[in-house]
Amino acid sequence: MPRVSLRSPIVAGHTALAAAQVAFGLFPIFGTVIFQPGGLSPFAVAAWRVTAGSVALGALAALAYGRAALPRRGDWGRFALCALLGVVLNQALFLVGLSRSTPLNAGLVMTLIPVFTFGLAALVGLERFNGARALGVALALGGVAPLVFAEGVGTLGRHGAGNLLMVANALSYSLYLILAKPLTAKYPALVVIAWSYLPGMLAVPFFAWGERPLPEPAFAAGWWSLAYIVVFPTVLAYLLNTFALARLRASTTAVYIYAQPLVAAVASWLVFGERPSRAMLAAAAALFVGIWLVARRAPVAPAAAPAAA
Repeated sequence: MPRVSLRSPIVAGHTALAAAQVAFGLFPIFGTVIFQPGGLSPFAVAAWRVTAGSVALGALAALAYGRAALPRRGDWGRFALCALLGVVLNQALFLVGLSRSTPLNAGLVMTLIPVFTFGLAALVGLERFNGARALGVALALGGVAPLVFAEGVGTLGRHGAGNLLMVANALSYSLYLILAKPLTAKYPALVVIAWSYLPGMLAVPFFAWGERPLPEPAFAAGWWSLAYIVVFPTVLAYLLNTFALARLRASTTAVYIYAQPLVAAVASWLVFGERPSRAMLAAAAALFVGIWLVARRAPVAPAAAPAAA
């Protein structure tokens, strides 16, 4: 049996992909901390993320590719739509939703991204529906219902509004993946990610208007949370995904997304004592089975866009 070197591209790719899922999976934990009194609002955190992502990823793309990092004029409109769906709405819907829900709920809802991506791809003719995949979409969507309508169909319940906002975030990000797909054939992955962020800088004044820009000096946990959010899920996780996707099949990311709710669940239990309810367990079972049915063959998987918050 051949031995696999720890320095092989495959091992390096899996290591990077696993690290990225941990970074994304812990994001709801640090987000919940920073929303506490003395911390920041969801919009203030969104302003930090868009600014940090634009500056860091834009600078890295320019250093790596020089003038080749500039998009062609005909692609400006598509990049603007990518920024609106994949960054501006993505940030706002997820962060506001998280502030009204829990980390475990957030981890589960985010698994809808590959399901929505496949459904949208099928609608525009990029994927084929079959019985198993249609069942997978139905199971995944049905699995979210207990999270949104935990107290009955007539009311959203305690966390229902937040969960619904995060469902909208997953749909917005999936639309971004479909729009970004043609761009990945023209530009390197890092360039696509950078220019998906840069037009979003126009939304920063809106996000930051009237919001406190920094946590209170005495709120140390808020400062550490802000540092984590800016460095890891905003910049480093995207770079790790780009590194991994240069060495692995793009469809592999559909499997690794299972890790995000598991990371969020364990961390939320350790930090906040959050235990999964019956509704969460039912949702997790339906979501995981649904994702497996949809992802048995790879749905649309742009090389530039990891499935994440």
